[in-house]
Amino acid sequence: MIALIIAAATAMAVSLFGTRYLVRYFRDLGKGQPILGPEDRGPEHQHKAGTPTMGGLAILIAATVGYLAAHVLPKVTFSNQAKVIFFGIFAFAGLGFLDDFLKVRRERNRGVFWKSKGYISFGIALLIATLLVTVTHVSTTLSFTRHDLPGWDLGRPGTILLAALIIFSTTNAVNVTDGLDGLAAGSALFGFFAFTVIAFWGFRNQDIYVNNGGIVNPLDLAVIAVAFAGACAGFLWWNAAPARIFMGDVGSFAIGSALALLALTTNTELLLPIICGLNVIEIGSVALQMGVYKASGRTRRLFRLSPVHHHFELVGWPETTVIIRFWLLSGISVAAALGLYYADFAHRAAVL
Repeated sequence: MIALIIAAATAMAVSLFGTRYLVRYFRDLGKGQPILGPEDRGPEHQHKAGTPTMGGLAILIAATVGYLAAHVLPKVTFSNQAKVIFFGIFAFAGLGFLDDFLKVRRERNRGVFWKSKGYISFGIALLIATLLVTVTHVSTTLSFTRHDLPGWDLGRPGTILLAALIIFSTTNAVNVTDGLDGLAAGSALFGFFAFTVIAFWGFRNQDIYVNNGGIVNPLDLAVIAVAFAGACAGFLWWNAAPARIFMGDVGSFAIGSALALLALTTNTELLLPIICGLNVIEIGSVALQMGVYKASGRTRRLFRLSPVHHHFELVGWPETTVIIRFWLLSGISVAAALGLYYADFAHRAAVL
């Protein structure tokens, strides 16, 4: 427990002061986030144009520092899973940073990679999934709350493909969610809290979750999760409406990949859509919008604008109302996921 406190407190402090530095640094440069104009049929956000972006760098650095700080304790050891997780997070963050940099430099909101970014990100996801399965001892069974439920063995090829799809989907879902001040960071905070509980609970109940091919070094995974939770909390101080800085793709890609990789390493990949329920709703609204639009011969739309948070803005909800209500949806999703997780634990503990 002390390791978790150290990681969370350190990450929050570094994020809080580091984000403040980034706000000042990018503001002094005189360049910020370009905003889509009225031609895109979106809500009026032109007043946000020029707001500093790439604040996700503070989240990434703060979480890494918090994670390392917890390892001053002799009983907290580095795991191979953690090494692959951080490699994956930094790889996605690098792609996001490059896109953010080109957006700001060329003053184009869609960036240069907006059409090919999907292919590039799936290639990165496939590489990370391959490393995770081949380099570490991650379970190759399909898992809900533990490695033996339902416990279907997918083999290495099947696990690599599933892991790549999960990483790709989650990363893009968080990226889509990042459209209002604090929305993505706040919902991610709930998600990282859930994985902190799950990993630490696995550490405290190793007969159920660790032994016989389960989680490897769950304490180290809990430290990663709580470090990112602390980093998101510190960032929210500056990102809450009205935002002083945006996280950018560097932040949303890092957060999304972290959530996906924590699900894969804690054997909760089927629980992930519930934990990230808000992100599923957001990315689902985009898919539904595209499907209806194409099926109608490009004449009808299901929502006024997707992702769905913009739809509610256009029907008259103030931005802060949308954010708070969506945070509540995220909290409900996480509470439901943890409830299912504990219900299975109670049943399994009674059997044992």
